[in-house]
Amino acid sequence: MSLRHAVLGMLADEPGSGYDLLKRFERAMAGVWPATQSQLYGELGKLETAGMIRVHAEGPRGRKEYEITEAGLAELRHWLVEVEPAGPPRSASLLRVYFLGSVAPEQARGFLATLGEAGRVREERLEELEKTIDWGEDNQSLYGRLVLEWGKRFSVMQREWAEWAVKQVE
Repeated sequence: MSLRHAVLGMLADEPGSGYDLLKRFERAMAGVWPATQSQLYGELGKLETAGMIRVHAEGPRGRKEYEITEAGLAELRHWLVEVEPAGPPRSASLLRVYFLGSVAPEQARGFLATLGEAGRVREERLEELEKTIDWGEDNQSLYGRLVLEWGKRFSVMQREWAEWAVKQVE
């Protein structure tokens, strides 16, 4: 996946300025596909040049609100249903777990416990986030809930797996 497709997807839901999109990324995408301000504004320029988005409205201080074009929507739809997800998943954490035999058992247990704690913290953060969201009946709400639920379930699995793994190393 690229930032390009994340931006197109957000603009397919509703037009927005770079600032609006950055806030949406922070609220909804931070755990899935984070983006910095410079990355986002750079991608907006590339998408506009490619004809996939256009300026929908302009406001004070040069504020531009973008909307997706038919070409952008076609690219998004192509990517969603025709492009296979890229490569095998990578996990730096699991790679480290694989090599934990190179450290003392107490260090291995400490590392595994840290992974479990990270899962617990993420789970709590996502539950708190969920309480702040005013879910609607729109696509953004429906699919946003699906992504949030995946994050919560993944966090629980990570915590439970780490607790189990610590016992295995004992």
